[in-house]
Parts: sequence; C-alpha cells; structure tokens
Amino acid sequence: MNRYAAALSQHPIAAHAVGEVAGGILEQLDGEPPDLLVVFVSPHFAGALDEMAAALRRLLEPATLVAMTALAVVGGAVEAERVPAVSVWAARLEGLVTPVSLQLVDTPEGAAVRGWPPSGAEDDPTAGPHTLLLLVDPFTFPTEAFLARLADDRPELQVIGGLASAAPGPGGNRLAVDGEIRSDGAVGVLLGGPTRVRALVSQGCRPVGSAYIVTEAHDNVIGALGGTPTLERLAEIAATLPEEERALLAHGLQIGIVVDEHQAEFGHGDFLVRSVLGANRADGSITVGTDVDVGRTVQFQVRDADAADEDLGATLAGAHAAGALLFACTGRGEQLFDAPNHDAEMVEDLLGPLPVAGAFCAGEIGPVGGRNEVHAFTASLALFEA
Repeated sequence: MNRYAAALSQHPIAAHAVGEVAGGILEQLDGEPPDLLVVFVSPHFAGALDEMAAALRRLLEPATLVAMTALAVVGGAVEAERVPAVSVWAARLEGLVTPVSLQLVDTPEGAAVRGWPPSGAEDDPTAGPHTLLLLVDPFTFPTEAFLARLADDRPELQVIGGLASAAPGPGGNRLAVDGEIRSDGAVGVLLGGPTRVRALVSQGCRPVGSAYIVTEAHDNVIGALGGTPTLERLAEIAATLPEEERALLAHGLQIGIVVDEHQAEFGHGDFLVRSVLGANRADGSITVGTDVDVGRTVQFQVRDADAADEDLGATLAGAHAAGALLFACTGRGEQLFDAPNHDAEMVEDLLGPLPVAGAFCAGEIGPVGGRNEVHAFTASLALFEA
C-alpha cells in the first residue's frame, strides 16, 4: 500500500528548517525511507538548496529526490507567501519511480532536449510509466515544445508540474534531482505501475458571451471572430453585461481556446486559457498569449476571485486522494483572494486532511481535453491514491 507524508517549516535558518521537515516526515512514515521526496523552497533558501537537499537525502534516504525554488510554497492547508519556507512531500510507492534530468542542448541538427531515459529504462512491460512529474526553469527549457513532442511520442503519458518562480530572470532559479543541483533545464520523475495519479486543472476563469470561430489570425494576433473584427465582437459582448462584469473585462480579460473541437458544447475544463496581451484599435485585432490558427473556436473569459473559487470547488467535487501535490499560479494567493491559504484550505476542506505540498509557479502544467499544456492563473493538482 502507498503511504504519504508532508511537512512544512517556516524557520528562517536552513539547517533548522531541514531538521523540522525531516523530523515530521520520519514520524509520519515510521522511519521508513521514501521512494520519492519532492521539495519546494522559497527564494530565501535558493542559495542553500544544495546543502538542504544533501541533508534531506542523508536524513531520509529517499530513492529519488526532486526539488524546485518557488516564490511561495504550500504545506498542508498553509500557503507560505513572502516568508522563508520549505515544504517537503514524501511517498512510499508501489511500482516505477524513475528520475529524469532534462537540458536543452545545441546539436548539428539544431536544438534538442537531452536527458530522457534511454529506451527500455522506463519501459517495464508490466509497469510502464503513466505520469511525469515535471519541475521546470522557465527561462532555459522549451516546455510547450517538449509537451508537443511528448504528445506525438508518448500520448498516454500525463504530465503534471510547474515552472520555477523564485527569480525574475535566467540563472536565479534552482532545480535538484538526487545529488544534482542546476539552474537550467527541467527535472522530474516518471511514475508507473499500480500507483494511480489523477490530474486536475482548475483554470480559475469563467466564459462570457458566445463561442466564435477564428476567421482571421496571424501567429498570436486574432483579427476577426465569425467574420467580424475581434474588438467589435468584444464590444458586442460588453454591451450585454452588467457593470461589474464589464469591469472584469477591463482588468482580467482572457481568451479560452477550445481543446477538443469535436464537442457540440463547451464548458468547464474544455478551454486552454491564455491572457489577452493587447489590442489594435486601427484594425480591430487583439494579441494573445499563444499562436491561434484560423478555424479554432474561442470564447472570451474573465478571471476574478469568485470565478477562481467556484472553478476550484467544481474541479475538486467528488475527488478523492491519499496525498496530493499542488501547483498554483503566482497570480493567485492573497493578491487574488484577499485572504491567505485559499487554494490549500479548499483542497483540505474538500478532500479531507491529507499530506499536501506544492508551490506557486510561473506556469502550471496539467492535462486539459486530453492534452498536456502549460497554463496560467490555474491550480494544477496531482492526486495520489492509497
């Protein structure tokens, strides 16, 4: 049977923080070494991650350790924002646990990702991998391109994780896999066998107006929806909304791109949500946070605390877990909900007290509509069964 443990320390001294979380994990696992240790540390400890990871490996003897620095970390029902903190999640798992260390390298044929386990290393015929937990430096690793390649090569593999957020530029984040500490690339772990992991993505937005077909677009600029300039469509939508809804359009406008075009209707979980970055009044176009092809179906979305609260509640409804990892956007937390611990407390309230750890991320990874995607403003969860 799988077993899980989690511990959070907000002690400002790294050695003391490590001692506190290690003690908590040892007590919860009755001293047994975990198969997997996932570690999240705040920016205050970025320079000490190598020593902290080494100490945790020495004290807990995990078979595999992965770690990431983040703007804030989650432990249990607590979201530790703007304070020194380390959160550790441990699991004793049945089945495959394979560490992964990825880097972008130049080759004679162009850029390539190096470090994927060689063929056969992760392919036990009785316990092949079904989940990749992935922690990424957003400045040095092409996450979206990597996920697109996986969709072709390993369509059955679900990917859950997040992008490191401790630094505003290249070189400031830290990642760890076992004894290796890096400031670039990505690290993770492949999970397989009888351990079941359910991925949930709460996008924190709600659709407004109607869905439209993109009839004019170039790269990430959408010129027309249903044959009408995009800004005119948006004005039509705004005219039908009450004043408070129009305010949300002005300050939290997003666009949802339908993932599965074969559906007759679109609702919760059917959109890949991206920010609206700008508008051109001269030609009526908008610029969004990803390339959009002509023929895709889109619908405007708004983001606010109520929408995020409702969406997370709907996402967690009926879910069950014995342990969980939570990857939440840096745009959530107190600045969105005007109160601490919103997402972590809701996970605990709806799933019951359970070992939870996580981080605030510069992008969250999880499947929507059967495809692994990088998201913004979401809460992405990996739910582990007993």
